[in-house]
Amino acid sequence: MLNDIYSRRILELAADIPHLGRLSDADASATARSKLCGSMVTVDVKLDGNVVTAFAHDVKACALGQASSSIMGRYVIGSTTGELHDIREKAMHLLKAGGEVPQGKWEDLKILEPLRDYKARHASILLTFDAVVDALNQIEARRVQGAE
Repeated sequence: MLNDIYSRRILELAADIPHLGRLSDADASATARSKLCGSMVTVDVKLDGNVVTAFAHDVKACALGQASSSIMGRYVIGSTTGELHDIREKAMHLLKAGGEVPQGKWEDLKILEPLRDYKARHASILLTFDAVVDALNQIEARRVQGAE
């Protein structure tokens, strides 16, 4: 059981999280917290148009939250806002509805497949995706407000 949750790859990812820290000039910041376990991820995002050009995160989470944050940190820079909204939906669908593993650069999310049955862990796994989408939504809301 624990071997399913804490696979060698999950532990490797959790031990090597890129872009730790905070950005002083972020376009938006957001924090997501798991009510169940208290895990928390704060992200800072900087965009050029709709492309992420800088990213940092402060990760105070279990190994599962750290592993998913590690995946986010590896691929977020250079991703578009649309791609990041889409990958959040795919990660959620993968865990909660037996969805397919994304292809391409996000295929590392395949490590989540064995965690489908561990519903109590889903919130901490999805923290990084929720925080990134929240930050992107803040930026979009400011842009819409500025266009009015």
